[in-house]
Amino acid sequence: MLDGEKILITGATGKIAFPIARALAERNDVWGAARMSKPGDRERLTAAGIIPVRLDVSTGDFSSLPDDFTYVFHAAVDTGAEGWGRCLETNAENSGKLLYHCRKARGFVYCSTGSVYGYPGQRPLTEADGPGVPLRANYSFSKIAGEAVCTWAANHFGIPLTIIRICSTYGPEGGTPADRLDAILAGKPILLHPDKPNNYNPIYEDDYVELGIRAMEVARTPPVTVNWAGSETVSVEDYCAYMGELVGAEPIFEYTPRAHTPLWPDVAYMHQVLGRTKVAWRDGFRQMIKARHPELVLSDER
Repeated sequence: MLDGEKILITGATGKIAFPIARALAERNDVWGAARMSKPGDRERLTAAGIIPVRLDVSTGDFSSLPDDFTYVFHAAVDTGAEGWGRCLETNAENSGKLLYHCRKARGFVYCSTGSVYGYPGQRPLTEADGPGVPLRANYSFSKIAGEAVCTWAANHFGIPLTIIRICSTYGPEGGTPADRLDAILAGKPILLHPDKPNNYNPIYEDDYVELGIRAMEVARTPPVTVNWAGSETVSVEDYCAYMGELVGAEPIFEYTPRAHTPLWPDVAYMHQVLGRTKVAWRDGFRQMIKARHPELVLSDER
C-alpha cells in the first residue's frame, strides 16, 4: 500500500476510481478530480478524506492542477455517446496531455478497456491480441488511440506508465453483473452473445482496489500493458444462475448478435506483474447482492 504520497485520481466519483481513492486516502494526500455533475459528489469525496477537484478532462485544460503528484490513476472517460470527435479528443489526446502535465509522477495508470480486442472465438484474450470493432466502437477505438498516445508520451518523456485493460468490475458500486442482477429481479431478459458460454473473469471491488494500487506501483518505461480482471473464469450463464438461486428468480437469457461478444481475458501476465485476486466469484457476488439489496433474504439465509 502506498503511504505518504500525493496522488491524483481522475473520474474519482466513478465506480472504479472512488473505492481506490477512498482506500488510498487513509494514508495519502489524495486529490479526486471529477466533473462533480451529480448532487452530493463533492460531499461524498470530502467525507471519504479525498480533496475534491472540479475538472472536466474533455476541455484539455489542466492548468488548475498541481504538477507534483507522485502517482496518478486516470479513470476519467468519455463514453462516446456524444460522438467520435469528442470521445477521441478526451480519451486519447487529453489523456496524453494529462500524462505530460503529471510527468514528475513515479507511476501513472491509464485506464483502458478489454473491449479494445477483436473477438477471437472461444479462447482467452492475451495482451498481444489485436483490436477489433466492438459494439461501442467510438469508446473502444478511442481507448486504442489513448493507449498509443500515452505509450508514445511515456517513452518520449520517460514517464513510468501502466495501461490496464479493464474487464468486468463489480461490487457495491455497481458494474455489469449488478445490472444483470437488476434484470433478474425485474424479470427482464439478459442479452448474451450466441457463441456461448459467455465467459468472463469478473473482478470484485476489494480486488480491483488492491490491483489498481499495485498498477501504480509497477509502472515503468516502456509501459506495462496488462489485462485487469479476476483470476477465476465464470460464464455469465453460470453466475446469473447462481444469483437467481440466491434471490429466488430465474434469469431469462436472450441470445443475439446485438450483444457484446464474450470478454474472456488471459490473466497469466496479470498474475506476474500485479498478483492474483483473492475474492472467490461466488463470495463476491453474494457480497454484492447484500450490499446493493439489503432488503432481500437470500436462499441460504432462509
